[in-house]
Amino acid sequence: MPKMKTKSGAKKRFRVRPGGTVKRGQAFKRHILTKKTTKNKLHLRGAVTVHDTNMVSMSQMLPGQGI
Repeated sequence: MPKMKTKSGAKKRFRVRPGGTVKRGQAFKRHILTKKTTKNKLHLRGAVTVHDTNMVSMSQMLPGQGI
């Protein structure tokens, strides 16, 4: 049997943490930042985890990662 391939876009955008959760970057902080408030941009810092409802699709995109 051939090996299952990982989606190359998901491989670049997500990291699997040791506990099995998936880390992702925040959206809406790339461009058009002048109209966003400083407080809004402050809350968009850092990384967050993928929601539980999306974990099924994450396990299909990242097979063999222990999700």
